[in-house]
Amino acid sequence: MKLFVFAASAAVLLLGCSSLNNTITPEPQANAAAIEGHMLFLASDELEGRDTGSRGHEIAALYIATQLQALGLEPAGDNGTFFQRVPLRSSRLVPNSARMVLHTAEGDQELAYPKAFFSGADPVATESSVTAPLVFVGYGLISEEFGINDYQGLDLQGKIAVMLPGLPDHLPSEEAAHLGRERNRFAAEQGAVGVITIHTPQREAVRPYANSILFLNTPSMRWLDSDGEPGGVQRQLRGGAYVHHEAAEALFAEAETPLSSIFEQLDANAMPAGFALNISATLSRQSTHEDITSPNVVAVLPGSDPSLRHEYVVLTAHSDHIGMIQDVRSDNRINNGAMDNAAGVAILLETARMFTELAEPPKRSILFLVVTAEEKGLLGADYYAHNPTRPIENLIANVNMDMPVLLYPFADLIAFGANHSSLGPVVERAAGREGIRLSPDPMPEQAIFTRSDHYTLVRQGIPAVFLMTGFESQDPEQDAAAIWGSFFAKHYHKPTDSIADLTREYGPIRYDFGAIFTQINFNIALDLANDPQRPFWLQESYFHDVIGQPHTQQAVLEAAN
Repeated sequence: MKLFVFAASAAVLLLGCSSLNNTITPEPQANAAAIEGHMLFLASDELEGRDTGSRGHEIAALYIATQLQALGLEPAGDNGTFFQRVPLRSSRLVPNSARMVLHTAEGDQELAYPKAFFSGADPVATESSVTAPLVFVGYGLISEEFGINDYQGLDLQGKIAVMLPGLPDHLPSEEAAHLGRERNRFAAEQGAVGVITIHTPQREAVRPYANSILFLNTPSMRWLDSDGEPGGVQRQLRGGAYVHHEAAEALFAEAETPLSSIFEQLDANAMPAGFALNISATLSRQSTHEDITSPNVVAVLPGSDPSLRHEYVVLTAHSDHIGMIQDVRSDNRINNGAMDNAAGVAILLETARMFTELAEPPKRSILFLVVTAEEKGLLGADYYAHNPTRPIENLIANVNMDMPVLLYPFADLIAFGANHSSLGPVVERAAGREGIRLSPDPMPEQAIFTRSDHYTLVRQGIPAVFLMTGFESQDPEQDAAAIWGSFFAKHYHKPTDSIADLTREYGPIRYDFGAIFTQINFNIALDLANDPQRPFWLQESYFHDVIGQPHTQQAVLEAAN
């Protein structure tokens, strides 16, 4: 019997040797050591927290670009390079320059800054001032889908809109968050020239007014268009202020309804209707501007199918973090951003390597987009969404990696946005192949689907998912949800989001599960790239009707020709 087995084995071996040219190439496998190496560099002290516009971030971007180049990917940035330079404007409010004066029948009343109100810098002008009547507009929302029009019956032409913060409780969180981001646009389209937001007692219970004052000296940032003008800004809104609820009573002193009644309606979960406040106000401020640039890194793996290679599956991660803290009393001042987002970039780079090891490229092309200025308001991604280096109608889907928490052996995966498009089943299958379950959003009230880089492409009509490690652990001795919560409470956006500090508290970083995360990411992108059907918004999704399906098959065919 042993002789027979040996002879049979030898025959199989000879057969294999005689047909080496027909050997099936095994699927690429993610390498945990490669992920560790990328993270060690990107989260190192030498990069000083990778703040947007800093030398440390420039080094990080160069590292990412050279890694993608070494893999043999094609540059997809500007002018045949791997870089898309994003023009940015950093704006600061000149100290003590903000003024808010109410003009009433009894005379002028100036509110104290910053005790009664505060204002941000103006990204458009260094000197700005507007005087106009005030009109209360409730939450300042318009939605045909939800039957909301807070401006109905109101005249806002040349006036200042006074609105409530937050969102109505009866709206779904993601849909409400999307509407909330459109408030300034709604006001401008109705003819408003300024916006005042009232800090309510309800908001005070969640986020005290005093906490916001701590960030008054923080600069704001916007990307600039080809004319050097800030993008995403409603230029006709020449004034803005955020008013403490006690000081805001003066805005309603001559109105038909007192502010206290509005607060009572909020307590009852009602939607306060708008009305004229019968007074006017002057809002003025001075700002300083500094224009800088910071790079997105863009690379492409060309597809193999002649009719589909012009379409792209987009994989994104952000390379920036928040730099250094200003507290000189601490020796640990560098916000290394190990999980946020060295981990996400490392996974993207390893995913790119896996794609280059395929025997044949996928049918569609894969676009690797590593963006800057996520921490400044999704600016690098938003700039790309408005200035894509490939036709926007050819970007068929986006898979985003932002802050995978690699501190425990996760048993499940969260894919924010999976319930809105055909990407959900694709993610579930890809995760299942690695023995990982797909779990529903564990914190829907946070509306996380609208809070990372992918959302800028969603607003252009592109289906997307944002992947995150789940709240279940494969180790029964570890409470994944508790570890995740502990990380956010103690280390998120702090110098202790470093490999050394996290290792001391939680044990070794789980690079092995970073490899599993990478494998899932690769599986998702590969399936999307080879599927004959483009991803689509589900008919029942809010985003199907609000965003629509702008990239029709006809548009794709026209682009291809």
